[in-house]
Amino acid sequence: MPSSSGTDRPALLGQLNDVQSVPSLRRPLTGAAFWTAISLPFLYLPLLASGLEGPATQGAFLVLVALNVVTLLVGHTYREG
Repeated sequence: MPSSSGTDRPALLGQLNDVQSVPSLRRPLTGAAFWTAISLPFLYLPLLASGLEGPATQGAFLVLVALNVVTLLVGHTYREG
């Protein structure tokens, strides 16, 4: 049975930190999230105009708000340079 030593985890984390594709994806991902967070509130308008009376409309509104919060959290560090 293999032993679970503390040295295995740092070696694995070191290999994960060496992956070069993650930093190259960070800027496009935060940029897309930033601009999505800006544009999502425009989708609220038709839902609010309908009055949020039905359960489907209420669900869609809640999903949009949750998605907007996530995109705000991901895109808040984006700075256009």
